[in-house]
Formats: sequence, structure tokens, C-alpha cells
Amino acid sequence: MSDAASLLAKGAVATAEAIAAGLTSARAIVDTSLDRIAATNDRLHAFIAVTAEEARAEADLLDVLAKRGVRRGPLHGVPVAVKDIIDVAGLKTRAGSVTRDHQPAATADAFVVSRLRAAGAVVVGKSHTVEYAFGGWGTNPVAGTPVNPHDAATPRNPGGSSSGTGVAVGAGLVPIGFGTDTGGSVRLPASWCGTVGHKTSMGLISRAGVVPLALHFDTIGPLARTVRDAAVMSQAMLGSDPADASTWNAPGLDLVSGLAGGVKGLTVGILTLDSDIAIDREVASAFDRTVKALEAAGARLVPVTLPEALGRYTAACGDLMMVEGAHHHGHLVADTPCRLGEWAARRIGGGLKISATDYFAAVETRRARIRAANAFLHDRGIDVLVLPTTPAPAVPLADVDETAAPGILTRFANYLEWCGVSVPVAKTTGGLPIGFQIVAAQFDDALALRVAQAVETASGGPLPLPM
Repeated sequence: MSDAASLLAKGAVATAEAIAAGLTSARAIVDTSLDRIAATNDRLHAFIAVTAEEARAEADLLDVLAKRGVRRGPLHGVPVAVKDIIDVAGLKTRAGSVTRDHQPAATADAFVVSRLRAAGAVVVGKSHTVEYAFGGWGTNPVAGTPVNPHDAATPRNPGGSSSGTGVAVGAGLVPIGFGTDTGGSVRLPASWCGTVGHKTSMGLISRAGVVPLALHFDTIGPLARTVRDAAVMSQAMLGSDPADASTWNAPGLDLVSGLAGGVKGLTVGILTLDSDIAIDREVASAFDRTVKALEAAGARLVPVTLPEALGRYTAACGDLMMVEGAHHHGHLVADTPCRLGEWAARRIGGGLKISATDYFAAVETRRARIRAANAFLHDRGIDVLVLPTTPAPAVPLADVDETAAPGILTRFANYLEWCGVSVPVAKTTGGLPIGFQIVAAQFDDALALRVAQAVETASGGPLPLPM
């Protein structure tokens, strides 16, 4: 029998294949995951709820099916963490906030959870999130902040808002987990915690059963050990859902079979960053090495400057997110006393100060910018854009500046309805992960993942787990 711990470190696909081959069992894998969570959660704070009894029962059922020659799907027996803004039947969906403590447990799984269960995945618990998923650093003064697993000496930011999932996957507690990305909330924790993160195209995956922040920006995507794991998980979540109108015209995509296609013949745009964005020296060095590896693999590299500065897209995205956040949750700001954390209240409350006329003007401006940016890529024959995921590695929690925008390199993709993948490509001399980002036009997810696979291969495979 294969060692369950080493299989989990290899990722979800490797784990599921070992179970299918009879080299291990779903129960052994789930037990190992649960043991790791029990041993580390007091320190890492990745999970707000652990469903040990239910997960073991599900694993036992999967093993019975396996003995009968039945494999539920490509993730048969793989443990998965669910971000706590996503419904899991029988559990409360707290959204990182005490303001939802009075609500009953969810009566049904969210669409994406049901799809993952159908693929054979086993839910082992709910992972922490920034309050109402509104914040990129990963901090939560109300429910507690998960701790980046790559520095045992200094508590560092995990990235948000999918903070708990980033930590759970980055620490090797589970090989895959759910995140949501409104302005970078999959890619930021992926970059800072050393995982792959796929920000899916707007309209590709149903948000039914997910607490909304800004429905014109919210997307669901995986955090995973490997690019293939992320592609398989995203593939499992695809499908038109009557409960989410954004998915009604979504194309049927094959995200998996073309992963090994390489980059030969592709035109890769090296995105020019705003002059006021300072990139850490080690991040810049890792980015340059990776770009050269893509060129050596046959990609054509061209410098690209988008029609407008990243800062303008970032600010406009933030304003629209605040208005939509206020629409959904603004009543909580007016409560006396206000039970939201300080920064969640400021961000949500900021939307109450933007007029309806300004909002609709911003919506129209956004549509024009989307058209212009898509035409820009098309006219220049750009297949994908590349840039760092974050300007710098994770910072000590004591140094987090909540007034800053950690998603300065990610929000533009949400604003333009594009997709993106963050891949870990190196560690700093201090052992902190560095993320490399691939961005592509809406519904070009398969292409973004294909380039991400080439990046992962050039970088030597998945980033080693922290000791």
C-alpha cells in the first residue's frame, strides 16, 4: 500500500489514481487529512468547522463502491475544503461573520459542492474566510485570521479572501479546496501560500448557494496542489445552472485534455505595470526566469500595455464591488451596535456613499472598457498576458496595511471578465512562495491552464510543502 501522506503531497489526481489502483483507500486518505487538520488547526486556523464523522462515513462508502468496481468520478476519495461562504448541507454558512450566527444550517449543498461530491470528493470541513469575502490580505478580526504555513516563526498574511483554503492546501492538509475570486481572492492566497489558483471566467461556474459579495464580479475557482488538480476540479464544477443566469450561455469547455499542449507558437504578452507599482526584487527575478523559460519552450514574447493603467481598473472595480456589497449587506453597517469588523464595515459601507447615477455611469464605462480591452488583445494577436500575482511575498500580519489594495495585479482581470491562473514558481531566500500569473480572455480558461501547466513544468513541478 502507498503512504497516504506522500500521496496527498502529490495532489488530488495522484491520490485519486492511487485509490483507483488499490494502492490505498479513501478512508486512509481522509483519515490522514483529518489527522493533519487536528494536529495543526490550532496554529494555522485554516478550518472553522471540521466534519470528521461525516467525512469518514463518506470515505467508507466510497471504498465499498471501489470494491464493487465503481469509481464515482475523477476525484474519488479526495478530501476537499469548502470556503465558508459556500453552502454545505447540515452546516452553517457563516461568511466569516457573527452577523450570520442566528441563521440555520444550510439545507442543501451549493451547486459546486454537489458537483464535487458527484466527482467523488469528500468534504472534510469549512475553511475560514475574510468577513463577507471582502478583503485581499486574508485577515479577519472577528472569526480569526489563518496563518501562512510557510513561516513557522513569524505569523504572516495568508491572502484573501479565500484565506483558510489557501492555508489548508498550502500546508498539505487537503490537496484541493474551494475559493471565490471577486478581485483576486483565489489568486492572492494561491500566490502567498504556494498553491495553484484558477480564477474562472465570469459566467462559467454557478454561484448558486454562495453568499454573494458582488455578483457582477464573483467567480468560483479551485486552489490546488497542481495545475492538473485545478483543471480537474474546475472541470467537475462546469455546467449550466437554472439558479444562476450568468451560466446559461456558458460554453462547454474541455479544461483537461489539452494541458500538455505547451506554449510553442503562442504569443505571450508581458504586461507593463504602472510606474508606481513596486515589485520585490526576488519576485521580479523569479518572474524574469519564468518568462525566459516560456520563450525557450517556443512562446513568442511581446511587451503589452493595456489601454488603461492597472490602477484605474483596480479603483473602478473597487467602487463597483462596494456598491454591490452594500446592496447585499449594507443593512449590517446600519445596525446598532454594528457587529461587522472594522474593515468589512468600511468597505461595505463605502458603497452606501456612491450615488445611483455614479454607479450606472461606472457600469457603462466598464462595458466600454471590456470591449476595448478585448479588441486590444484580438487586434495584436495576444493569446495570454503574464505578470506577477502579487508585488511582494507574504508580509508579517503586524505589518498589514488594510488601506492598501493587495489586488493591484489581480483586480483588472475581474473587472474585464477575464480568467486567470496563479502558479507558484519559486521561493524567496526566506522560504516564502512567489506566484506567477497567467491571464486570458473570457472563456479561454483551457488556454490559461495550458500555459500554467508549462509554467509549472518549467519551474520544477509543485512547490514543496512547508516542513
